[in-house]
Amino acid sequence: MGMRILTLLLAHNLQVEGLHRGSKVRGVNLGGWLVIEGWIKPSLFDGIANGDMLDGTEVQFKSVTLQKYVSADNGGGMNVTVDRDVASSWETFRLWRVSPSEFQFRTSKGQFLTCDGDGCTVSATANSPSTSETYEIERNGNSRIHMKTKNGAYLQATTDGQLTADYPGSPGWDDNAATFDMTILSNNLHGDYQLANGYGHDRAKDVLKRHRNTFITIEDFKFLYKHGINTVRIPVGWWIAFDPDPPSPFIEGSLDALDNAFLWAQEYDIKCIIDLHAAPGSQNGMEHSASRDGFIGWPDSPDNIQQSLNVIEFLVSRYARNPALLGIELLNEPSAGTVPLDTLVSYYKQGYQIVRKHSSTAYVIMCQRIGMADPMELYQANIGSHNTVLDLHYYNLFDAYFVNMSVGDNIQYIYNSREGQLKALNSSNSPLVFIGEWVNEWNVTSGSQKDYQDFGRAQLEVYNAASFGWCYWTIKNDRQHWDFEWNIRSNYLQLGKSPSKQRFNIFGLIGLAFTCFCLPFL
Repeated sequence: MGMRILTLLLAHNLQVEGLHRGSKVRGVNLGGWLVIEGWIKPSLFDGIANGDMLDGTEVQFKSVTLQKYVSADNGGGMNVTVDRDVASSWETFRLWRVSPSEFQFRTSKGQFLTCDGDGCTVSATANSPSTSETYEIERNGNSRIHMKTKNGAYLQATTDGQLTADYPGSPGWDDNAATFDMTILSNNLHGDYQLANGYGHDRAKDVLKRHRNTFITIEDFKFLYKHGINTVRIPVGWWIAFDPDPPSPFIEGSLDALDNAFLWAQEYDIKCIIDLHAAPGSQNGMEHSASRDGFIGWPDSPDNIQQSLNVIEFLVSRYARNPALLGIELLNEPSAGTVPLDTLVSYYKQGYQIVRKHSSTAYVIMCQRIGMADPMELYQANIGSHNTVLDLHYYNLFDAYFVNMSVGDNIQYIYNSREGQLKALNSSNSPLVFIGEWVNEWNVTSGSQKDYQDFGRAQLEVYNAASFGWCYWTIKNDRQHWDFEWNIRSNYLQLGKSPSKQRFNIFGLIGLAFTCFCLPFL
């Protein structure tokens, strides 16, 4: 017992270079600000026409005459047929939005439906989309649709199960060969790509300018300072390096907002971690990596990897001498299923060297792969020798394992599993350990305020032992328990004393631990 207390006390007393208000990072993420996540603030998408058909929406089409589904056999690479009784992955297409009524259809293997000229037969053989892969969708309510080529020809399902662009005249909405029932299977991606491409540049610029100017302000930094927060982790997208003229459809202005964050941070003695949350091509297929349609293209493209390194160089060269900079996170949440470890380690090693070229002190933060990956894999990679940090994201969510856990089960999991992992990682030779994302939320549906307080207290007790510190996800959110400011104001999360207010003497701590160890023998 005494040795466990000593271990925890020593871990709590570690010092992170550059922090003046406390020994370690005690932080909050500024999520949903410079990288959009629609679930954080859904109203950002309210004004988009055909908002249920954004980029990445998964759809299926069923002929009303044949009662068969449109199918890209083998997932693409062949002619398209209309002959399936049941829809699965071959019959599911992801939308690329061209305008509110024009779309391109991507198959499960990545090809696009193509049809070149009147009377053509549709195939799934185009590797990249252009005019011949663009179709207008006419809707009659939510379900029934017509599809029309750029030449004005309507697609129809022929009696022999083909999809051709030769329907005569203009179809009505009765049961005819050019009419299909469209099922929207999912509309889950609501990120920067969907917002910008959904509104179009000018309208999106207005929406994002207003959001960036109001969602986070200096008053939020004042609030964080008041409650003992000494660090903010700021997610950014790769297009920030191209401001004020980022590649389409991304919208300029995030760099000015980041500059403001550094000014506000200096005013309130708060440090900044810049986190490359969205990499070109997407490192995880999620909306917060600005994926267009859920495909993951970052690890397979040397150009995407090099561009990411260029973004790191841009950011660290711009902020290396800024007194508010604490660290650079090279990549957020790469997918274990699609990002090979050797690719990631190579990228991290190059990123470390880039940061060190501009700063000898900035922390270089490396996020573990999400999914089935052991964080120890990055300890064994020898990525850098000085001020390196491993970022772990701890959620009692997003996994069937947590679905039926009770209040007590969730709390015990923090002590029985998370504490043990942190102890093992803390005792390893560099890098430091950072709980870069965690939240006071779970799958418990009837938790009381006290239940949440107890869950938060358990997490803080354990995560305070992380050798680099922790960062709550996120500062504001329409979902209350994810909203840090709401949690504090509503007393659902009790931070207790900040490290800056705890003046421990290390020898006193050792003496206390020694006493605890010896008491059973007295």
